[in-house]
Amino acid sequence: MTPSTVEERLFRIEARNEISDLVARYAHGADRRNDPAMMQPLFHEDASWSAEGFATFHGASAIAAGLAAIAAEEVLWSIHYMIAPYVEFAEDGRSARCRWYLWELSTMAHDAGAEDRWLGGWYDSIARYEDNLWKFASVKLDLRVQGVATPPWSLKKAFDQ
Repeated sequence: MTPSTVEERLFRIEARNEISDLVARYAHGADRRNDPAMMQPLFHEDASWSAEGFATFHGASAIAAGLAAIAAEEVLWSIHYMIAPYVEFAEDGRSARCRWYLWELSTMAHDAGAEDRWLGGWYDSIARYEDNLWKFASVKLDLRVQGVATPPWSLKKAFDQ
């Protein structure tokens, strides 16, 4: 490890927290049916988002619109558990690779109606610091397990407080 100034060390500590918050804000937007107003500000204009079996989008507005369309057509309800974000900074400290695990409960549109499902996998992303903000430059979702919830949960119960 090369010696660094106190300012550089403090920047990286704060950056790690800001990137973890970026992941949390992504989850929050995803659980609001991929609300474009919440999702678009998380991505750089030249960003990409992909998930095999779902789609690939390029550009912040296309990502926000595409994710909202997936939610409108396929994901009726979800709760994302983003677990153990691991941040690795580039040498200059202005970009970082961030990986985290996903455990998701969802209600998906199905030919026979709504179907409660669980999904698991991980995200692999690049975050970049520009204009005093950390945003995603790329996000890739790698789903590894999924299945039907047995017994199913009730969508109504999920929204009751």
